[in-house]
Formats: sequence, C-alpha cells, structure tokens
Amino acid sequence: MSTLLLPLDRIEDGGFAEHEATLDGDAESLLLYRRGEAVQAWLNICPHAGRRLDYAPGQFLRTKEGLLVCAAHGASFELSRGECVAGPCRGASLRAVAVEVRDGGVYLAE
Repeated sequence: MSTLLLPLDRIEDGGFAEHEATLDGDAESLLLYRRGEAVQAWLNICPHAGRRLDYAPGQFLRTKEGLLVCAAHGASFELSRGECVAGPCRGASLRAVAVEVRDGGVYLAE
C-alpha cells in the first residue's frame, strides 16, 4: 500500500509544501510543487551544501521568473526538472522523489 503524504488541496496551485516522509528507512524532508492536478517532489536539500531549501519550515523563496531559490546560498532551480540554472551548483539537480496524485491525495509512488 502506498503512503499518503497529504491531501492535494493542502498545496496551492503553483505553490509549494514541505512534508516529512520515510524513504528507504530514513526520515526525509520533501519539497512538493503543485501545477494543476500534478505534483512534483524532490528532497528538500540543496545539492550545493546539503542545506534545506526553505528559509523556515515549509516557506520557500521564488523569483519573479518562477525559479525556486535556496534560502542559504541563492542557488536557483527551474521547476520542470529541478535543475540548478544559477548560483553555486549550476548544472546540478535536486533529487526527485516519485509521487502520484489520486483520489484527492498526494502519495509516494510504489
């Protein structure tokens, strides 16, 4: 059985959410990004220095161009693939976590 992370309506369309989940036996912070009925997820860890991306729990920065910005060192990530397009880790990517949306919820994919 797959794990329910949270109801889809807890993430504003075009917005972010942070949620804790157990992956491979370890507790991890996930960054969830919603676009319509689709949700993408990544580990909430910047590839530059291993710090969380949020500046406060569940609070993320975004540029006026729509890039996600790491609060610690300013790395900027595009949100279709999670690739760093500016800052200290240019060319690196966020680590994707497979999720699926069904029955009004966001679940870890099996």
